[in-house]
Amino acid sequence: MRDVLDDLFRAWTSGAVAGVATVVRTWKSAPRRPGASMLVGPGGEAVGSVSGGCVEGAVYELATEVAAAAGGRPVLQRYGVSDDDAYAIGLTCGGIIEVFVEQVSRETFPQLGDVVAAVRGGRPVAVATVVAPADSPRFGRRIVVFDGAAQGTFGSARLDDAVADDARGLLAAGRTGMLHYGPDGERRGDELAVFVNAYAPPARMIVFGAIDFAAAVARIGSFMGYHVTVCDARPVFATAKRFPYADEVVVDWPHRYLAAEAAAGHVDARTVLCVLTHDPKFDVPLLELALRLPVAYVGAMGSRRTHDDRVTRLREEGLTDTELARLRSPIGLDLGARTPEETAVSIAAEIVALRWGGTGAVLSEVDGPIHRAATAGR
Repeated sequence: MRDVLDDLFRAWTSGAVAGVATVVRTWKSAPRRPGASMLVGPGGEAVGSVSGGCVEGAVYELATEVAAAAGGRPVLQRYGVSDDDAYAIGLTCGGIIEVFVEQVSRETFPQLGDVVAAVRGGRPVAVATVVAPADSPRFGRRIVVFDGAAQGTFGSARLDDAVADDARGLLAAGRTGMLHYGPDGERRGDELAVFVNAYAPPARMIVFGAIDFAAAVARIGSFMGYHVTVCDARPVFATAKRFPYADEVVVDWPHRYLAAEAAAGHVDARTVLCVLTHDPKFDVPLLELALRLPVAYVGAMGSRRTHDDRVTRLREEGLTDTELARLRSPIGLDLGARTPEETAVSIAAEIVALRWGGTGAVLSEVDGPIHRAATAGR
């Protein structure tokens, strides 16, 4: 819902009724991940996407109907490839998606204002909704889960507590997904399907080294949705003017800054670290720390000669083979990149490949599914 949140909030604030369709489950080569949403506003306008175009028309019509229906009962609809006609209503990519379509207004979703305030304030919040079975009295009910509180109820205190605990776990991992419970919150049951849409603060990209390559990496990191920090110990180079796409520019010794951020809990399993300092006095103490942190990615710029020297120095500092194996160096995929912008693309490609388990090979020469399950958090 993040993609449509601003438009939805405007409709909600005005007292209007909107239809919202959200992908809650996928199979095979589905084009969008769980959490992708489409909004049909009170004027009939469509915002967002649930399938990249395959079934948008059908979902639009269904969301329009749900928004206009008296009582606003939600619908869970499955869309898959059509055996009779691949261009009929279905996913021509061969995937399958389940879409939960609901009516959203001040009456049906009174907590939306608090959700929006949390998302805009960078505070974690999750919306947990019963999406199956349709004949359950809890179908369509939701609770909103914050760090230390929850709003709403499913009608069972035990179910409320179980979902709230599990939703906080998904928030900590930055994950959206489906959970299953018994009718009264039993975790071994599967009678109820609860979709948890987690709005964790954006994952962090920390770029060390205030060089021209860092400016390009900061720009593509921002495009990918990361909260981007550029850090360098040299104040003459580490300026906001040189890095307009960074969310913040910090003047500090890289290893000291990273240690402080880790101690403060500002580094997690979704964080990516790009070490572009290209200077042993900066990158060796920084990598000594970075490779021992539970982050998603650690990449370091430099030639193969620089890499070999760096690894030797890190071994002397006591890093193990397992820790050194986490280092992506030389940084990026082999795209033949030359310019800072091209290099930034190769770094971004490696981050994406590592996250989703991609090989970096040419897709036209690879068999098997295009989309994979996540292998690292974000």
